[in-house]
Amino acid sequence: MTGLRHLKKQRTHEAVSAAAISLFLERGFDAVSVAEIAAAAEVSKPTLFKYFPTKEDLVLHRITDHRGEAARVVRGRGPGTDPLTALHRHFLDGLARRDPVTGLNDDPEVLAYHRMIFSTPSLAARLMHHMTADEEALAGALTETAAGPGGVGGPEDAEGPDGSGSGTMDDLVARLVAGQVLAVQRVLARRNWAELVGGRTASEVLPEAVTAADRAFALLRDGLGSS
Repeated sequence: MTGLRHLKKQRTHEAVSAAAISLFLERGFDAVSVAEIAAAAEVSKPTLFKYFPTKEDLVLHRITDHRGEAARVVRGRGPGTDPLTALHRHFLDGLARRDPVTGLNDDPEVLAYHRMIFSTPSLAARLMHHMTADEEALAGALTETAAGPGGVGGPEDAEGPDGSGSGTMDDLVARLVAGQVLAVQRVLARRNWAELVGGRTASEVLPEAVTAADRAFALLRDGLGSS
C-alpha cells in the first residue's frame, strides 16, 4: 500500500508540474495564477502547495535532478581522477547526451522553457538560490575529497608541502573553486542556448560547444595566464 501511495503522489506531482509549465509556456509565467494551475491539474490550491511550496518551484521542478550534481560527481569520481577532470568529463558527457542543463538541446519546448527562466526575474532569482546551494554542496565535497593525491587538479595542488601530493584544498580554496566551476558551467550553457535560439541545430553547435568547454576547464585548471 505504501508503494501505491508513493506512486500516486509522484503522478500527482508530475501532473501538476506538467499542467503548470504548459500554461506558463502558452501565456507567460506572470500571467497564470496558481488557482488556474490547480484547476487545470484538478487539485486544490492547498494540495498544490503541499507539492510545490512556491510558484517558481512548479517550473524549476524539472531540473531538481541536477541539484547537487557537481558535488555528486566529485564524490563519485574514480581513483586517480581529480575533481576538475571529473567535472569536465561530466559536462562533455552531458553535451553528447544533449542534456538540457548544458544548453545544448534544440527541442522547441526546452528552448522555450529556458527562455522563460532567463526572462522571468522571479524564476532567475529562484534558480540563483538553487545554484548557491549547489555551490555550498560542491565546496563541501571538494573539502572532503580533494585533499588526497592530485588535489583539485590545478598545478598548485599537484604536491603538498611535504611532497606527498596532499594538495591545498582548505575551505577558502574549495569555495573559490566551486564558485568558478559553477560559473563556467552556467556561462557555457547560456552560450549554447543562445546559439540554438539563433537558429542553429544542436548537432551544428556541438563541436564548438566541446571546444569551448575544453578551453573553459583548461582556464580553470591553469589560470587566466594561460589564455
